[in-house]
Amino acid sequence: MTGPRLQPDPWFDLRRLTGARIALGRAGGSLPTAELLGFSAAHAAARDAVWSELDLDRLEADLAARGLGSPPLRLSTQASDRVVYLRRPDLGRHLEPASQERLLSAAPRGGCDVVLVVGDGLSAGAAQAHAPALLGALAVRLRERGLRLGPVVVVRQARVAVQDPVGQALGARAAVIALGERPGLGSPDGLGAYLVLDPRPRRTDAERNCVSNIRPEGLPIAAAADLLGWLTVEALRRGLSGVELKDERGLLGAG
Repeated sequence: MTGPRLQPDPWFDLRRLTGARIALGRAGGSLPTAELLGFSAAHAAARDAVWSELDLDRLEADLAARGLGSPPLRLSTQASDRVVYLRRPDLGRHLEPASQERLLSAAPRGGCDVVLVVGDGLSAGAAQAHAPALLGALAVRLRERGLRLGPVVVVRQARVAVQDPVGQALGARAAVIALGERPGLGSPDGLGAYLVLDPRPRRTDAERNCVSNIRPEGLPIAAAADLLGWLTVEALRRGLSGVELKDERGLLGAG
């Protein structure tokens, strides 16, 4: 007696074009064993990504190798550990007191145009792997436009909005934070980058520009840096960011 035969999906050829979980086929009324095991492995990788932690010494070395200057400022939010961070998203948006004091003492006289921030977010592995290359490439583009960069900042247990108190304390006209995105099945290393003009508390998500899925299988580093550089320059020039600022590079080039 034999078991149910594998029934391939007619969309199977499309799988070579995407990492999405499509055309899985079936065996009887169930998923094929290989697909079930693949799902379990992807789910485990996503869970591991959420609980991963930054290797700060290696991150610091990688940032320096990308031309980001002196050692970054190492800060922490009010989320004391990973469990608190996951249960209390609000605490990941605020710096703990010692970090706030350290930041104020490092503020450049006269402020700066842009501050670059690395956060662990929901996948420290994504930040570890991709943030140094992204911010290094972005820094080159911003310096070419004559913009003054503040000290690079690394924040543990960080949510996106922690860029607001960081940018405000350093007197930055704009802030960019790169941090790990919520892991997906098959994409545990997606990096997101967020730009906000005039960073300060109570900025809303509608006032931020997001560039997401930055990773080898998604948006390449160079393309993400080009877009972030353009958005940052335009935000400073026009005095706006978020939903009011769109990627108009193609439209402008066509004219």
